[in-house]
Amino acid sequence: MAKRILITGGAGFIGSHLAENLLNAGNQIIVLDNFHTGRKENLTHLLSHPNFELIRHDITDSIKLEVDQIYNMACPASPVHYQSNPIKTIKTNVLGTMNMLGLAKRVKARILQASTSEVYGNPLEHPQNESYWGNVNTIGIRSCYDEGKRVAETLCFDYHRQHGVDIRVIRIFNTYGPRMIPDDGRVVSNFIVQALRGEDITIYGDGSQTRSFCYVDDLVKGIINMMNVENFVGPVNLGNDGEFTVKELAELIIKETGSKSKIIYLPLPQDDPARRKPNLSLAKEKLNYSTTVPLLEGVKKTIEYFSKRV
Repeated sequence: MAKRILITGGAGFIGSHLAENLLNAGNQIIVLDNFHTGRKENLTHLLSHPNFELIRHDITDSIKLEVDQIYNMACPASPVHYQSNPIKTIKTNVLGTMNMLGLAKRVKARILQASTSEVYGNPLEHPQNESYWGNVNTIGIRSCYDEGKRVAETLCFDYHRQHGVDIRVIRIFNTYGPRMIPDDGRVVSNFIVQALRGEDITIYGDGSQTRSFCYVDDLVKGIINMMNVENFVGPVNLGNDGEFTVKELAELIIKETGSKSKIIYLPLPQDDPARRKPNLSLAKEKLNYSTTVPLLEGVKKTIEYFSKRV
């Protein structure tokens, strides 16, 4: 049955893919975005659809809407953007999430909170599973995001226990694909843009740090499955459990773009995690979650997207 669905941050990279997918499935979609990092061009192809609505709004201010489901995706997710205005970032995570939970409580909507692998900080456990409490620097330059998302999770579970709000909590690991912002500082977009421009590819640290890269289509399927599963609130890891060093990624992108770029090494930023890989057992068990797009295929699609824009 078609639902009225609110997506906060729906003009962003992941949010726009989610909006498109849910609209194509026959739902009515309302997107809220303050366009700090979201872009209208991500949704241009949806604007004329009769079941689609876009509202410029900042979720740190409350809003009254009638909806069945809320996907709370609003918040800059790359260090460059969330550190550019750290107080705003933590307000979005705390006040914004509180506003959305209040809305969910009032209209009895189910709400899915997009949390992050950053709640694990620089993990002392590897791979990371949902029972791990993390290793986060509470006063570091990344804590506006890491701690903000941890508080957002806390709020979800307190609203669930105290008010019976129907919550779902996901922890998103590194995701990439079309509609990433070229200058957002994430390794996939950084490396592709640098390679296409023939610039030096900048690796922070020695390149031995690892990440797990999930193509956006795989992630969106997992998000929608989580929203619609019964009797499971999470938190649950979503991502890809293939593990690659940052240097391996850079070499792959140089090869696939045919670039003459050279790799240069710069100092590692504060609190940058050394290893990051999700344990996906819970997602597989509860959501029948699996990833289908291998890194090479996903990187090729992402290079194709950026090659038209760089």
